[in-house]
Amino acid sequence: MAIKRGLATLMKADIYGITAEEYSLGRSNIEVAGLMIASGIKVIQYREKEKKLRQKYDECLVIRKMTRVAGVTFIINDHVDLALLVDADGVHLGQDDLPPLKVRELAGEEMLIGLSTHSPVQAEAAVKSGVDYIGVGPIFATQTKKDVCEPVGLEYLEYAAKNIKLPFVAIGGIKEHNLAEVSRRGAACVALVTEIVGAEDIAAKVCALKAILSRKEV
Repeated sequence: MAIKRGLATLMKADIYGITAEEYSLGRSNIEVAGLMIASGIKVIQYREKEKKLRQKYDECLVIRKMTRVAGVTFIINDHVDLALLVDADGVHLGQDDLPPLKVRELAGEEMLIGLSTHSPVQAEAAVKSGVDYIGVGPIFATQTKKDVCEPVGLEYLEYAAKNIKLPFVAIGGIKEHNLAEVSRRGAACVALVTEIVGAEDIAAKVCALKAILSRKEV
C-alpha cells in the first residue's frame, strides 16, 4: 500500500511547528509559517481559536500554497471541513472533537488524521480508531491552550515510546531547557509552540532546538 501524502515527512520530522498568533510578537500566522519553513521545519499545524472561520480559510489557503511549494506537511487543527477545502495533508483532532472514524468517512483514506491523547487508555483507543499519528501530552504545564488538561508527565511519554506503534508527537510546555529530557525519554518528534512562535529570531531558535535533538548522547 502506498504511503499517505505527507506521512513520510511527518515520520521523519524532528520538530512539529504549530501556529499561535497570540504569542507571535505581532507577527501574523502566515509570516510565522514562512519563517518556520525557512528554518527547516517540515510539519506545520495551523491552530487558531479566536478568528472567524472565513479568516482561517483565507490564511490556510496561503499557508497551503507555501507548504506545498516547500514540501512541508500541512495539518489543520480541529476543522476537517477547512482541511478538505484547502487540500491540507491532514487534520488534528482533540478528544472532544468529532470521532476519528467519522472524520475518516468525510476525509477519505488519503488525509492524515492525528489525535491528541493524554493517557495510555486514550493512546490504545487511538490505535484502534485508525488514526495515523497521535499527540502525547501535555508533558509539562502549558498556558498555550485554555482548556488543556493537567500535565501527564514523562511517564506517559515513556509508555507511548515503548508500547504505541503509531508515530507520535510530544507536546505541552516543552522548551529549550527541557527538550533534551523529552528526547531522552523517547520523543523523536516534538511540538514547541511559544518557544518557536514567540522567539525574536525563529531561525536561530529552531537551529538551537534541532542541535539538541540531533545529539546522540542527550
